[in-house]
Amino acid sequence: MPSATLDLATQLFTQSQLEQFRRDGFIVVRGLAAADDVAAMRRVTDYGLRESVEPIEYEADLHYPGAPESREAEGGRTVRRLKQAHSRSFLFTEWMIRPEVLGRLKQLLGPRVVCPLAHHNCIMTKQPQFSSETGWHQDIRYWSFQRPELINTWIALGTEHPENGCLQVIPHSHTLSLDRRRLDEELFFRSDLEENADLISTKQFVSLDPGDVLFFHCRTLHAASRNSSNQTKYSVVFTFRSADNPPLPGSRSANLPELLLP
Repeated sequence: MPSATLDLATQLFTQSQLEQFRRDGFIVVRGLAAADDVAAMRRVTDYGLRESVEPIEYEADLHYPGAPESREAEGGRTVRRLKQAHSRSFLFTEWMIRPEVLGRLKQLLGPRVVCPLAHHNCIMTKQPQFSSETGWHQDIRYWSFQRPELINTWIALGTEHPENGCLQVIPHSHTLSLDRRRLDEELFFRSDLEENADLISTKQFVSLDPGDVLFFHCRTLHAASRNSSNQTKYSVVFTFRSADNPPLPGSRSANLPELLLP
């Protein structure tokens, strides 16, 4: 698993870490979110779940394997995502403009970084009893930008491991040009094809501790299983682009404002 140790002296990826990211399509920075930040993000999360603060996406809304059939079914009010994280607390915006975060984003994207509010911008929850399974996919599948070159940050607010449904990623997959026949009608990467199965066999589990941050390319194939533990898993996810890679006019990617980071 490519990983980097937080270096407050430089607040940047080393050259070898950048090469790892360009090769693999992902990298983990251990402890990039401080314990106080994680605790504050958890408080925002707990409040949003306790008070059912909209907008919310429920597991039943997506009909993924393992999800309740409807919001009225048993477990139908199981939350999958607290959407629009930026509107829930300024602490998320404050965290991403810190030098140790923004500096790394600028290394990956260029000197002017934008955070789209239409994609991710959410707190992911994976609850034990009614969590669903997310198939292999690239995040760019439903996004519309001039170039498929965006970066996601995944902040662990607790321990993430295979038993509670941590992310799985396929190294180097961000460099592939996938033929449409290798995807199903919903643009998930088909696991029933032999050529796909060979690629899926190279997957890696991204195990994280609280405060660890996964940076991954929007074309990196990733998936997640259900949560088989007895504790809910929480993660905060944002997407970033270069200022010269705008959303296509009229697309869903252009539906909401964006943040131009300093």
